[in-house]
Amino acid sequence: MTPEELKTTLGSGLLSFPVTHFDAEGHFAAESYQRHVDWLAGYDAPVLFAAGGTGEFFSLSPDEIPAILRAAKEAAGRTAIVSGCGYGTTTAVGIARSAQDAGADGILLLPHYLIDAPQEGLYAHVAAICNSVDFGVMVYNRDNAVLQPDTLARLCDDCPNLVGFKDGTGDIGLVRQITAKMGDRLTYLGGMPTAELFAEAYLGAGFTTYSSAVFNFVPALANRFYTALRAGENHTCTALLNSFFYPFMALRSRQKGYAVSAIKAGVRLVGYDAGPVRAPLVDLTPEELDILQGLIDAHR
Repeated sequence: MTPEELKTTLGSGLLSFPVTHFDAEGHFAAESYQRHVDWLAGYDAPVLFAAGGTGEFFSLSPDEIPAILRAAKEAAGRTAIVSGCGYGTTTAVGIARSAQDAGADGILLLPHYLIDAPQEGLYAHVAAICNSVDFGVMVYNRDNAVLQPDTLARLCDDCPNLVGFKDGTGDIGLVRQITAKMGDRLTYLGGMPTAELFAEAYLGAGFTTYSSAVFNFVPALANRFYTALRAGENHTCTALLNSFFYPFMALRSRQKGYAVSAIKAGVRLVGYDAGPVRAPLVDLTPEELDILQGLIDAHR
């Protein structure tokens, strides 16, 4: 898939991040993972992000990522697979190249590790990664890797394969400035935790789509919300926010890291043996699993 093809595909519908499945010993469980990806690929999601944030990228070694990507590509059929990528520049370049060799259709560049960096350093980091591969690259603006509009504009000028911008800052003023400045040069993706909570605001700021974590276990519900959003059916969005997404947010907010743990729990509850989360995350308690099961049952 060329960068331009990926750019178009990213903007064509709802996106999601499959959780990474582990067995009882904590190793990648390819068979279970492929069953789950195959199921998700049957719904309306033109791109799935393997080994991304919800896929516990932060707990994976770079050597584990190619096997996850190959398994996802094999199971996803015609659905595009984008890989997570991150850490320092040298490590990220290695991950990007190995993802390309494994058959991924592009990468999502997650924040680098730990330290804050000036805009010139962020420019050099993103440019080095873009220049190391031929496929499409998306940047994820959040935490310690927030590109300002002028820096992003330079990258758009210098890196033709930079095709996407994902925002996790929640700073609507900043993202609107970016969409106004860059126009249709990029595809814009909402990337806040439980993105449906912010989808209406991001749509108004010029974003066409977002990545839905709950698509992992309630894909029909996720698609229903997205369809209603794009159709301007505010009453449907409001009803789903009140009946599912706000209660899910309350559960997710009980512990740090539950933005991932609660998604993985949901996958297990709908019948896919995704295994536990890796440390430093923790799994939901039995009481919390019961709450989540009730939400799922009410929206099947």
